[in-house]
Amino acid sequence: MSVLDAVQEALDQADGPLRVEEITARISDSGAWQTQGKTPTATVHARLASDIKKRGEQSRFIRTAPSTFAPRHVAEATRDAPHPKPAGTPKGPMSFTDAAEAVLKQQANGKPLHYKAIVQAAIKNGWLVTSGQTPEATLYASLISEIDRATKRGEKPRFTRQPKGIFGLSKWSESKLENQIEAHNLRVKQQVLARLREMQPSDFEALIGELLAKIGFEEVVVTKPWHDGGIDVRGTLVVGDVIRTHMAVQAKRWKPNVRAPTVQQVRGSLGAHDQGLIITTSDFGKGAREEASRTDAVPVALMNGEQLVNLLVEHQIGVERASHDLLQLSEAGDTDPGEGA
Repeated sequence: MSVLDAVQEALDQADGPLRVEEITARISDSGAWQTQGKTPTATVHARLASDIKKRGEQSRFIRTAPSTFAPRHVAEATRDAPHPKPAGTPKGPMSFTDAAEAVLKQQANGKPLHYKAIVQAAIKNGWLVTSGQTPEATLYASLISEIDRATKRGEKPRFTRQPKGIFGLSKWSESKLENQIEAHNLRVKQQVLARLREMQPSDFEALIGELLAKIGFEEVVVTKPWHDGGIDVRGTLVVGDVIRTHMAVQAKRWKPNVRAPTVQQVRGSLGAHDQGLIITTSDFGKGAREEASRTDAVPVALMNGEQLVNLLVEHQIGVERASHDLLQLSEAGDTDPGEGA
């Protein structure tokens, strides 16, 4: 499935416009679109903006706000839309994982369900609409992916996974210890960000070089200070030994948000075959995001402080993962380690 087809499916399932970050998360979680690139949000944003600019009113999409999109037919129909559903009523259609959460929330006794039963209930309630032939497999993969990603980043997943394809909600089994762990991990991430902002510029650039090497870059070179032309690190992103993308990276150890002129400076420093990436310990202003995603110029990918810390934690750079084994009684019949899917 192409990225635009995947986006259309995600937007058709949403109950209103979505920001590009949410669109990217949904199409990745559902398995409708996968990429080996390290800046998928920038790719999705650029494709949408380009389609709207080239096709105009013939585009399937419409921009409803900065970095926010909706299906054109839905946006045009909102003038005559009926009154919203009563508060507390789950809205649909939804993404696979959101639909799973809605189904599980219906379980008054907090009893986990098999993923196939979750799919059947979601479709029956109109919370899941998909043209795929294997929605059960898609949901299973989406749940596993979300749990693994959250765990690697030291976050508490929405879902719990049990043997034989059974899933539940984490909040059903919340304990004081789990809440303490979550709060602790959040404090550690805040401390990591504070340390990044206190680092010497050369040390920060070296750290960025180490991170790039961890996430798949080769030929990583940290440029010499004052002779970098605005570029701090250069490297080649290699995907499957086939795709090689030359990246020019600017590392900003800042507290204020990065603005549009910085994006323009990076773009002006790019070589003929370079793509740009700005990594900051802060965030990006509205103008910077719009400038980075211009369809008539080379896209510049953006990574803010939260994303940077998440990647550092995921790859255990500057942090260490400590684990402790906790014993708990298993439910009857759940001793088989196989999934049975």
